[in-house]
Amino acid sequence: MTPQNTKEVCEIIGQALAGGEKLEVIGGGTRAGIGAPREVPRLCLAGLSGILDYDPAELVLTARAGTPLAEIEAAVAERGQGLAFEPYGAAGSTIGGVLAAGVAGARRVSAGGARDHLLGFEAVSGRGEIFRAGAKVVKNVTGYDLPKLVCGSWGRLAALTEVTLKVLPRAPERVTLCWRGLADEPAFALMRAALRAPCDVAAAAHLPGEATMLRLDGVGPSIAARRDYLGAALAAYGPSEALDDAAPLWARVQGGAGLNPDATLWRLSLPPRAALGAIAPLLAAGGAYLADWAGGLIWLALEGHEALIRSAADAAGGHATLMRAPAEMRARIPALHPQAPGVEALSRRVRRGFDPMGIFETNRFLDEADAD
Repeated sequence: MTPQNTKEVCEIIGQALAGGEKLEVIGGGTRAGIGAPREVPRLCLAGLSGILDYDPAELVLTARAGTPLAEIEAAVAERGQGLAFEPYGAAGSTIGGVLAAGVAGARRVSAGGARDHLLGFEAVSGRGEIFRAGAKVVKNVTGYDLPKLVCGSWGRLAALTEVTLKVLPRAPERVTLCWRGLADEPAFALMRAALRAPCDVAAAAHLPGEATMLRLDGVGPSIAARRDYLGAALAAYGPSEALDDAAPLWARVQGGAGLNPDATLWRLSLPPRAALGAIAPLLAAGGAYLADWAGGLIWLALEGHEALIRSAADAAGGHATLMRAPAEMRARIPALHPQAPGVEALSRRVRRGFDPMGIFETNRFLDEADAD
């Protein structure tokens, strides 16, 4: 089902309510493989496409939720602006899908995540009712902060139909400082030290055995001054080289693209200081990894050892999400990290508040009982 406007979205949800059916809300469907296999009707919002309003002077853009991410990025790039949280996705990714999955790229460590850049939205709830939250202004203090709630909700609260985003000027220049061949421990220490330095490091990542990278965005003189400061402050880690075009290296970190594409893939969100210790037993079990967000985000390729992965994340105060696996494994291993009982109960109550009949509960995350 591919509605072309918000009214049609309401009608489809209303019909599902009347028939006691489930609906899976998708955008471009590029992340449909995350979670357990399921066979339910899909409510595809890709037909709700187009930029509705863009005011470069006010740094605000409003678009329909099914608008391709590439279209939005191209439009703002023409005006020397961009989405500071650097979302990414396969061809066909929509802005609504990116927000629902809470996707953020390397600059998340300095600019914040998707939830920090969504100003407002329009959506249809599981009751089949249109509602709006937030506002089309950067500074808004009215009402509940529902924009933060829908980011990362995976379409389980409501069907997004329209979104308003904060955009920011793009840096005129970009340089990546690269240290070659650092071992894991000094590489993680270097990234943490760099983010503590007064140098406005935009991104920090580590490709084990190959490169440890710090990205500096801005104007030439500022970048040069920060580069000199970091060179002196991080001298104990050896010399670095400055790369004007390190895009291929950063692309390998993004989404774990540099790992075996056929391997089971996990996404671990961890406190940077605890990350290396947390993944040590996973590497000993045969895992391979990439580190982003100065070690706060680990992409891990490891077959089996699900309990070990989850317990390692728990012990470090983080969580592990199953991003890619065979259908058999996805059918028995929850994609999302298990929540503490109190948090799980609160999450269930919030979802029932938006979707009392569980229309959007498709057992994607192996919690179909929540809809009862």
